[in-house]
Amino acid sequence: MVSAAEQMAANTSWAALGKASDLRNRILFTLGLLIVYRLGTFIPVPGIDGLALREFMEQAGQGIGGMVSMFTGGALGRMGIFALGIMPYISAAIIVQLMAAMVPSMEALKKEGEQGRKKLNQYTRYGTVALATVQAYGLAISLEAGDLATDPGLFFRLSVLITLVGGTMFLMWLGEQITARGVGNGISLIIFVGIIAELPSALAQFLASGRSGALSPALIIGVILMVVVAITFVVFMERSLRKVSIQYPRQQRGQKIYDGGSSHLPIKVNPAGVIPAIFASSLLLLPITISTFSGDSTGPVMATILAYFGPGQPLYLIFFAVMIIFFTYFYTLNVSFKPDDVADNLKKQNGFIPGIRPGQKTSEYLERVVNRVLVLGSGYMALVCVLPEIVRAELGVPFFFGGTSILIVVSVTMDTIQQVQSHLLAHQYERLIEKSQLRGKRNKSKSRPKQMLRR
Repeated sequence: MVSAAEQMAANTSWAALGKASDLRNRILFTLGLLIVYRLGTFIPVPGIDGLALREFMEQAGQGIGGMVSMFTGGALGRMGIFALGIMPYISAAIIVQLMAAMVPSMEALKKEGEQGRKKLNQYTRYGTVALATVQAYGLAISLEAGDLATDPGLFFRLSVLITLVGGTMFLMWLGEQITARGVGNGISLIIFVGIIAELPSALAQFLASGRSGALSPALIIGVILMVVVAITFVVFMERSLRKVSIQYPRQQRGQKIYDGGSSHLPIKVNPAGVIPAIFASSLLLLPITISTFSGDSTGPVMATILAYFGPGQPLYLIFFAVMIIFFTYFYTLNVSFKPDDVADNLKKQNGFIPGIRPGQKTSEYLERVVNRVLVLGSGYMALVCVLPEIVRAELGVPFFFGGTSILIVVSVTMDTIQQVQSHLLAHQYERLIEKSQLRGKRNKSKSRPKQMLRR
């Protein structure tokens, strides 16, 4: 049987958006802040020689811009005030989450509720400032080494440091405002807009390569079909679930007896999301970024590392896939889905898995199920992230839309649409409650004259 909520969700029409004033205001608020973000990517950092900037970014783009440029919406290439993007905040948040899963004192903070969550958020902000400071200072040194500063020196470094760190903190504030007063996750939407904003120019460059004869028409069509198939595959896998049956016994509350029910525990095929891909990409781009900051002083050890772990190299692809699989298991079992915590919550709610004893046995069963599911989930993530790198390296395709960006765009789009539908469903519930209250008042007003006549 389909529940009333499911029937209402199926009948939810996007035409109801015009009637939901609160949702409309949230969407307009979100769009307004995203426009502010896009405008900030065009405001340059003071003291930059704009004529030599493009040439430098073409040389250093693989190191500095390889991972960061995907999240900055082109601000790095223009050296805007948002050149660092939101990546320092994401890295700090991931580090704090991992530490909260491994350090006992931080794990205790996580269990304290709202106060503990505020403390962890404070640690995340401190970590964001520290990471942004290191990256901004390294970027300032690179700008001076590339003769891009009009007046190099301490004042230039401080101005770049203050501007870029301030831009990152402002983006963090924008993301929090969107999450609280808008629609969707603000940090994810900022990354999403940064990727989508650079997609038209990258696609134009890709098609221009075909017009110039550098790429054959068959190769262009093949790459476009590969991207469409990859997006479809990601959507299918992100919606895939492993449902574990949960049974609730009959309960007695006071003098009433409530019948037990059955439900299911959904386990996503990819519970870790895009975090493993981001972590693995950051580790692989670290040697290249260090060599970029060091300029011509790269030693033989670093040169050897770059030769074997450069983008497209076999060791690079193998290490990329292994790191994605490792971080998928590590992040899922320590942060996103802890079998011990899930088993304890089921025991507190008097729920149990049929045929499995509550407590430790349930935890072991869930861990075994998650490990099996992650074989498919980690393999799918590694395939989606590594396959575009192979195509780009072997065929020389200058295509921007990589596997990590596909994962981000698809997951953020699905999450935002789901939140909009939830707001529309809540609006429909409010309208039904208002109608029922009005009908109740009318029925009461009609029944009053009859009572007066009887008296």
